[in-house]
Amino acid sequence: MIKILISDKLAQAGIDYLTAQSGVDIHIKTGLDETRLCHIIADYDALLIRSDTQVTATVLKAAKNLKLIGRAGIGVDNVDIPLATELGIIVMNTPDANATTTAELAIAHLMSLSRHLPSADRSVREGKWERSKLMGTEVANKTLAILGFGTIGRIVSQRGIGLKMQVIAYDPFVAPEIFAELGVEAVSLDDLLHRADYLTLHCPLIDKTRHIINAPQLALMKKEAMIINCARGGLIDEDALYDALKEGRLAGAALDVYEIEPPIDSPLLELSNMVFTPHLGASTSEAQVAVSVEIARQAVTFLKTGEAINALNLPRLSAKELKKSQEYMNLASILGNVLAGLISQPLEHLEVALFGKAADVSIRPVSVSALVGLLSGQLATPVNRVNAENIAKRQGITLTESVTHESHDYISLIQLTGHFGKQAVTLSGALLGGKQPRLVSINHYEIEVVPEGTLLVTRHDDRPGVISAISTVLGDANINITRMQVSNADEQQQAMAVISISAPLNGDLIQQLGDIAAVHQIRQINL
Repeated sequence: MIKILISDKLAQAGIDYLTAQSGVDIHIKTGLDETRLCHIIADYDALLIRSDTQVTATVLKAAKNLKLIGRAGIGVDNVDIPLATELGIIVMNTPDANATTTAELAIAHLMSLSRHLPSADRSVREGKWERSKLMGTEVANKTLAILGFGTIGRIVSQRGIGLKMQVIAYDPFVAPEIFAELGVEAVSLDDLLHRADYLTLHCPLIDKTRHIINAPQLALMKKEAMIINCARGGLIDEDALYDALKEGRLAGAALDVYEIEPPIDSPLLELSNMVFTPHLGASTSEAQVAVSVEIARQAVTFLKTGEAINALNLPRLSAKELKKSQEYMNLASILGNVLAGLISQPLEHLEVALFGKAADVSIRPVSVSALVGLLSGQLATPVNRVNAENIAKRQGITLTESVTHESHDYISLIQLTGHFGKQAVTLSGALLGGKQPRLVSINHYEIEVVPEGTLLVTRHDDRPGVISAISTVLGDANINITRMQVSNADEQQQAMAVISISAPLNGDLIQQLGDIAAVHQIRQINL
């Protein structure tokens, strides 16, 4: 008998689905604190949760028989995924089940801002009739700007097109053909902000997107523009938003999510050109049913057949295959990470080639590991060997693979080529002694690099004094150079340097290096 614990409130439809399954015994115990959850968790094969249950290291260590944690929804911040993986516990979510309801809330906020609906409601309730004061604007023919073009952003775009709006979007990790297929114009972030009549946010909250809308970005927007955030609190610098709204540099904003929830002491509450909702993105009966039924179905499927749908941490290899391929997979992941740091546009196509002894292992796990390295840290959903292929397809990245036992100067070699626009970057990597990963070439530059820590990759004129100038900037900033490799190409008058440094550089230091006349390109990569 499979035992499943439901520790957060799920819609009845999901519970009914589980009840109807043979060989499944469900127990519903909500409101458990860590101590009480630890006391009972060892009895269960699966734990189904929403956002209230905190699956901490303490809970996981007590979960002696747990095989699965299922999150009804997308966010898994309340689960210690690395430890769950180490303990062999699968973590899965339902990333698309509540996409429509969140998109519809964004459109509802757009309409509410356009026609001053909350103010109009209050006015009538207070016995007023302020028609001229509450003059609104039509959304037809206005520009709807979408920041983040994943599942929710794409649904919003179609709703906007249905409203006869001009839809533009920015997402650096989505290929151009995805925008084109949906009739949406892909633009830069600055263009998005300049042109927006309505800016709606649908990107994940990661280090790169925290405060992605801040004072400088708000300064680029029209004073008639309005902002909507139904994605994640923290995407907008709320202090900067307050100043822009207070000073009339922005017409209005609608928030469903906040940096601190609930926003009890937020100065935004003082403003009349704000609309608030209490994190209602997934709060429709349809969405609650959808995520509950979906996680119930996924849990039963995994526990009965081993098929892991929307798993976040499950390798697709047997223990024997994993051991044989592990070093190559690790190298491919590192190369993917380096490639992500070198490309300047959304990747459209990835080629993975194995040479020599590397051709003895299955190429697909190696290719998927390359995708993991390429995509990790770019999305809200953790990327791993289970979901990397689907995420790549959703981002418009195609994959081709090739294998040959012919060796290229190295006993075993992995080569990645990333295509974007009309450009391409090719990386090659090898295993020193069969275990130690090395980056051995970037395009036509042969350069052997230990791929770890923080790397600076420069392309510069091949003449004396350039490396000295770079070293001076780093030295003045008290940044140590731990390793440096320089390569030149015979047919060009340019060289490449890969410099390992003791700490990451801030934007100002990178700009200083870029300002050196002989330096044509500089990239910082954190491994």
